[in-house]
This record gives sequence, structure tokens and C-alpha cells, in this order.
Amino acid sequence: LVVPTSGSTGSPKGAQLSADALLAAAAATHERLGGPGNWLLALPATHIAGLQVLIRALAAGTTPVRIRTPGFDPAALPGAVAALGPGRRYTSLVSNQLATALEDPGAAAALAELDAVLLGGGPAPAALLERAAAIGINVVRTYGMSETAGGCVYDGRPLDGVQIRIEGSGQAGRIVLGGATLATGYRNPPDPDPFAEPGWFRTDDVGALDDSGSLRVLGRADDAISTGGLTVLPQPVEAALATHPAIADCAVFGVTDESLGQRVVAAVVLQGDAAAPSLEELRAHVATTLPRSAAPREVHLLDELPRRGIGKVDRSALKSRFGP
Repeated sequence: LVVPTSGSTGSPKGAQLSADALLAAAAATHERLGGPGNWLLALPATHIAGLQVLIRALAAGTTPVRIRTPGFDPAALPGAVAALGPGRRYTSLVSNQLATALEDPGAAAALAELDAVLLGGGPAPAALLERAAAIGINVVRTYGMSETAGGCVYDGRPLDGVQIRIEGSGQAGRIVLGGATLATGYRNPPDPDPFAEPGWFRTDDVGALDDSGSLRVLGRADDAISTGGLTVLPQPVEAALATHPAIADCAVFGVTDESLGQRVVAAVVLQGDAAAPSLEELRAHVATTLPRSAAPREVHLLDELPRRGIGKVDRSALKSRFGP
């Protein structure tokens, strides 16, 4: 299987995935979740997350139930979950789909009936995970990409047969992945080639491993903001902003600044009819958990964040819109 991929930017390359890699990923997923089961396809099958739902169903000898995509309709979830029948039942979603489903009581109740809801496509806001857990939805956070046959790290722990190492001398550094689920390379390899080291894939992500070997993804290396001689990664700032009671969704990015090099900017979506917090209030809120240099110096209110693919925030669009 060749899955076109360009990451966040760049030319399409095409991750070349063998049948062995795809089936290894499916088997490792079933092993982690408690056994094969019936799968609900709620993602486009043109993306690796949707493709893997189909492959897991094939490996389990079951027929997946599909709901229409794009245009995810949470009202379709109760009927689709019921159609899965008995036995273990799973689905795979992205954060904006889960957030939409939680606004529909019937859809939320249907998701709570599943044995696991895999959640990928980028970091999930802590408040969203808390809301899902409060009504009994078993969310499993996944990390991976087309080059690793989809999610290969679940809730920070690598699947069986997956290896992780952090490149660099400090605690945090570039995430490098290896193991049975890895693609054999790109159809159109770039220079330098992230597959240059046999058996390993050098990702564009920065992360850290704790003492137990659990992975924490800090963000994309190319999203890093260089401000006043310091480096700020957007994801920790977004996580801090998301804990403010007025914020439903947010994205952090850098724009050119004459004195700082870049300044930290946030685009936020408010909760319901919440009053907009001031810039100083949000800066103080971020500074309770992060250095003040990471706090945004500019905030924009949006009705929704621009997204691409299966739901990843489009930071390039935000930079183009709000940059000089």
C-alpha cells in the first residue's frame, strides 16, 4: 500500500507500507485493546487512520460498519454502533469528531458503549478527554503517522514490536521510531531521507520519554517558535490555554516580529457564550505553568480553527492570515 503523505508541508512522498507492516499494526492494536472485534469506520479511507480500521476488520474477519465521511454526523452514531452487533467493538476518531459527538447525548451514549475509541490526528485538549471520561467513553490516545502504518504509540506506550528513541543529548529531542509497523521508505524520498538509517524513521516531532518509558509528544520541530532567543513549542502552550474555562479550542503559532524574531500568537475559540478573556488574563494563565516567555503576545478570537486532512489544525493558514 502506498499512502500519499507530505506531513504538514512539502511535496507528496508516498509511504510504502508492506502487507506485513499493516498486519503487524493491526495485530498489535488488537493485542493492546483486548482482542479482535468489530470496527466502526468514521474516518475517510483515504487516510491511514481510516485504512487501518479496514485492515483491522479484515484481520479480525469482521465487516466494518461505515458512516458517511466527510461531513461527520453524530446523529448517525447510535445506529452505527447498534449495527456492530455483539462482541468487542471499536472505532477511531479525531478530536473535533469527538467534541462534536459529545454535544449530542445520543451520540455520546453510543460511544460509551464501545470497548475503545482510538483518538488520533493530533493532540487532544485535556478538557475534551475529561468530558469523555466523565460519561464513560474509553478514549485511547494514539500517536503515529502514515510512515508507521498509523498509530503505533497508545496512551504514551509503544505497541508491541515498536521501538522509540529520542535523538539528542537533552531530555527532549526528535522522536525516532522503529519496529515491525514501519514503512519500507518513500516512493519519492526527500533529501535528507527520514528513512536513511535502516530500521528507523526520523519523525518531525519533538518529544520526551519519562522514567517509565512513556512518550510525551511536545510538538512538531518545524512548528517551534524562536522568540527573543528562546524556543517555544506550541503544544504545551495550547495545553495551558485549554485549561482556561472560557476556551473551547485553541492553536498557537509564531509570526515575524522585528524585535523578537518571532512572537507567540494564539487563535482561540470560546466556550458557548463565555466572555472573551483579556490578553493579560491569558498571559497570566499560561504563566502559572510555563515560563512567561511562552505566553502569547497576541490573541485572535475565531468561530472555528482552520483544519486540513482528517482534522489537524492548519497552522500555515493561521500564519498567513495573521502574520505580516
